[in-house]
Amino acid sequence: MIEQTLTVSALKDKTAWLVSEQKPACEGCNGKCGSQVFSKLFGTHKKAFPIPLTEPLQVGQKVKLALDDSQVVQHALWVYLMPLIMAFIGMFSALLLFSLSEGGQIASATVFAFLGFLIAKKKGQSLKHDVKVIKIYPISLPVTQIDGD
Repeated sequence: MIEQTLTVSALKDKTAWLVSEQKPACEGCNGKCGSQVFSKLFGTHKKAFPIPLTEPLQVGQKVKLALDDSQVVQHALWVYLMPLIMAFIGMFSALLLFSLSEGGQIASATVFAFLGFLIAKKKGQSLKHDVKVIKIYPISLPVTQIDGD
């Protein structure tokens, strides 16, 4: 199980919007690691994660969520392997079926990889992650008293 503590940023209707915070270890390198560099290049805005409300929450309250590892692996297989497999199919079909030159094989592999990306994107939208709320922390607890993070 992957566990993460998030903070309630907004409450709308019967949905709580949660955002994660940077880990203290991530702040310690002062922007010298790869994660910090990519974060600066592609924006540092935080994405909000919606969950349906089952219990009353307040803005600023901490919530610990858990995600099953097997679903993450399945999702990663679709995202990373499908474009690669499709690129190989495109390349080999261009060579074996149509006897295209190297440029044609590269073009075919690119088109098939893009198709694989579209298939993976469509499949990724249909995969549902079973996110479970493990613990809801009281709003009065200081952040230093939260266990596990």
